[in-house]
Amino acid sequence: MPMRRLIKGILHRTWKPYVRWYLKSPRTFRWGDIRIVVQPEVFHPGFFFSTAFLLRYLSRIALFEKKVIEVGSGSGLVSLFCSKKGADICACDINPAAVENTKSNAALNKRVFPVYLSNLFAAVPTSTFDYILVNPPYYKKNPTTPEDHAWYCGEHLEYFDSLFQQAQKYSSHSTEMIMVLSDECDIPGIKSKAASHNWKCFERMEKMIRWEKNYIISFCPSQ
Repeated sequence: MPMRRLIKGILHRTWKPYVRWYLKSPRTFRWGDIRIVVQPEVFHPGFFFSTAFLLRYLSRIALFEKKVIEVGSGSGLVSLFCSKKGADICACDINPAAVENTKSNAALNKRVFPVYLSNLFAAVPTSTFDYILVNPPYYKKNPTTPEDHAWYCGEHLEYFDSLFQQAQKYSSHSTEMIMVLSDECDIPGIKSKAASHNWKCFERMEKMIRWEKNYIISFCPSQ
């Protein structure tokens, strides 16, 4: 564990400045047959482990004709992947730049699905989803800019309180919320927030990716 912390500290000092510089301009990224352009101020799926880990897990799931929503779509890569697997997908994001980026990447890949500018489910028409997909912010800090919402969940995990509360309206007894998390976040705290809103959790998958352990955790309504 001390060695992992040392590696993370070194990478944080050397890698982060390069990533910030690189992401000041639009960048092209590919995942299989999906080509996207990631705009500045939007989470880049190629620089972080979470998106790839989530996509590999989703490749195992039968999504054809399932009703799916991606909460916090960013560049739209996960939504595009689901769309190509035949899901009835929609997406939302609180960041206007991310909403426009998801829409433009959908057009680039000749896919059509609704994308809502929404603080979690606030502007999403009421519906019942089979799957709710979330690559959440989980650093304990209050967001102050639109792009901050991709990283910070509030000092007391307020994001997760709102997520689990609002998601109840969009769920049935068979709904599964699939979330990707890492050992850098407060997983016990997130599970506690879920339980307080009557969601039970199941750890589906874990994998050590370089210096970080990643988890796929499912949350299902307990009532």
